[in-house]
Amino acid sequence: MENGPLVSVIIPHYNGREILLRCLAALKLSRDVVMEIILVDNASTDGSIGQVREKYPTVRVVRSDENLGFAGGCNLGMQQARGRYFLLLNNDAVVTEQTIAQLAAYAEQNPEYAALQPKVCSLSNEGWFDYAGAAGGMMDIFGFPFARGRIFHTIEEDYGQYDQDVDLFWASGTCTLLRRSAVEETGMLDESFFAHMEEIDLNWRLLIAGYKVGLVSQAVVYHDAGSTLKQNSPQKIYLNHRNNLIMLLKNYSWPTLAMIFPLRLLMEFAAGLHAVVQRDWPQARAILRALVHVAMRAPAVLPARRDIARFRKRTDSEVMAFMYRNSMVVQYFLFRKKIYSAISTQERFAQ
Repeated sequence: MENGPLVSVIIPHYNGREILLRCLAALKLSRDVVMEIILVDNASTDGSIGQVREKYPTVRVVRSDENLGFAGGCNLGMQQARGRYFLLLNNDAVVTEQTIAQLAAYAEQNPEYAALQPKVCSLSNEGWFDYAGAAGGMMDIFGFPFARGRIFHTIEEDYGQYDQDVDLFWASGTCTLLRRSAVEETGMLDESFFAHMEEIDLNWRLLIAGYKVGLVSQAVVYHDAGSTLKQNSPQKIYLNHRNNLIMLLKNYSWPTLAMIFPLRLLMEFAAGLHAVVQRDWPQARAILRALVHVAMRAPAVLPARRDIARFRKRTDSEVMAFMYRNSMVVQYFLFRKKIYSAISTQERFAQ
């Protein structure tokens, strides 16, 4: 791969000096790949960029005067990139020496794949998957994302049970290789999302456009989930609920949306009611805030829907072949199916 395709590694960054330097130190050890590293500084204030310039002078720093979030930061980096592939990488992720080479080699050999992820393992809890992607992203028909190795807040130990290259619904933004030509066809990340769910929205569009998304199981990245925004943060809850609903409004056809969206709204109200019963006022307010935002912004998704219609090659039913054909909420909370292997084989997407 020394003479292989150029991979543009794009790292959006907002503060967090130590985790960034750890990320770059690991990247420096990467082998068998031609790459450029683009660090997008989202107006950091902790002096981290000065240290990067001193320790890693070959890293290209692209500075923004404001915090553009993960979506905007990645887009700014992709606009500056020269590679055949974009590798989006969280600043709190640590790649192994072969991770990028393995992803790039798989992409070269399989041109139908527009997005690929490695296994995402925990950096702090050795031998376990990480929350943010585990062994590949999935989604049920109501829009609830989960992963092979992590369903909602239940994370599995990694003992090789998911060491197979498989098709996915979404590849984790923690570390994802994107085919440049495919992104140019479908558009980049939706900057209105700011953070959370933006990679799932992009992967959905890639599937609609006829591409595949996959896991390269021999490639591994280690990640510190929640080091930027904690799992129970009201802001994170708000962004997840808000962006997920907008994603459904954008990507489903009108007939499917008419069937799915009312049921999904009932689930949102149930989640809000549960938070009220538990007197979890920050979560209740976050869900209400998300619903209000979606109600006000719903008409704004119409241009995005028209754009998607122009490159659509798969119908909803064809895209649903990559989804979990049931409600993960019901299976998890009512039937107590906490791990991926407990899901009925007949109901699993694609595999």
